[in-house]
Amino acid sequence: MSFELSKDHEDFRRVVRDFAAEHVAPFAAQWDEQARFPVELVPTMGDLGLFGLTSPEEFGGSGGDLTSLCVAIEELGKVDQSVGITLSAGVGLGITPILGYGTPEQKRRWLPDLVAGRALAAFGLTEPEAGSDVKATRTRAALDEDRGEWVIDGAKSFITNSGTAITSVITVTARTGTRPDGRAEISTILVPAGTPGLTVEPAYRKLGWHASDTHGLSFQGCRVPVEHLLGERGSGVRQFLATLDDGRIAISALALGLAEACLEVATEQARTRTAFGQPIGANQGIAFALADLAVGIEAARLLTYKAAWLADEVRAGRRSTATGRAEVSAAAAKAKLHGTVLAVDATRVATQVFGGSGFIEEYPVARFYRDAKVLEIGEGTSEIQRLVIARGLGLPVH
Repeated sequence: MSFELSKDHEDFRRVVRDFAAEHVAPFAAQWDEQARFPVELVPTMGDLGLFGLTSPEEFGGSGGDLTSLCVAIEELGKVDQSVGITLSAGVGLGITPILGYGTPEQKRRWLPDLVAGRALAAFGLTEPEAGSDVKATRTRAALDEDRGEWVIDGAKSFITNSGTAITSVITVTARTGTRPDGRAEISTILVPAGTPGLTVEPAYRKLGWHASDTHGLSFQGCRVPVEHLLGERGSGVRQFLATLDDGRIAISALALGLAEACLEVATEQARTRTAFGQPIGANQGIAFALADLAVGIEAARLLTYKAAWLADEVRAGRRSTATGRAEVSAAAAKAKLHGTVLAVDATRVATQVFGGSGFIEEYPVARFYRDAKVLEIGEGTSEIQRLVIARGLGLPVH
């Protein structure tokens, strides 16, 4: 048994860490204050190969694994969660569905620019009244056979990377009919940015992730060619569940980075800040909280990278697909549940260690605190993760 990443992974970690220190850390607070998506950073990340980590060389990628992507997201997440989620969503929700289910023509059209960081893709799943509850999906796509087009009507909410100046395509889930058993037939369709009938709503004013691009979308008679169907008709649920598994592992890596950053700055503060004539870290109330945080981080790291390893094993064919996917789903849910709850706790501990200074935007822990909460919500709430885990135990929970 080995609990260490490979030398290649650790060498790559140092490369991303240096990149984050030079290109992200000096500007993160400013981007956050201005609520500005740093679009100019995306091609730079592409030049480093970050968007192509999991894509094959024929599209400009490096043919790497999910573990490498998690390493990159973790390191970026230590410095700025907004940049971390831009990469996580850009690959996991943008590139992965096209790479996994697209036709050769769809891949040739979209992937080279996405892999190079010249463009971003988004995944339109969540709706005002539906997200985890796929049966509540209201967006519809009707097939106009005479014109050979899908006609999409509906709305999506909280869609990352959907309104940037370089967004090229949005994968949209929609009802395309009714299955023989009476359930909704859900399919996924590629909608190019700028398509008539697609409206990108104004950016949300968010609690955190201020430098991440997030919009609502509306579709009114939005027409795309029939060839823009992604994969087989009616396979949307299977597609996005698999997509979300990888996305949850990536979010756990993002949460891990945040918790590590909190432990680092809080420990330094506990060593150097004095009260009653001694460092505050001499008090058990502070020292024990940081000790517990260190234990939680170690557990989060193991859960995250075990889940990534399992996903890589399945993808490489070293594990049976059916059994392996179930293992990945369970591992992803455990990693995301533990890691995101830990990240929220870590920001609370860090701001407490900083005292009044932790409530001031001048210090990064205030930004960390605001950024943390959404980790327990995006890519499936903590409640949904518990549901997945409980069902894996064979419990008939609803």
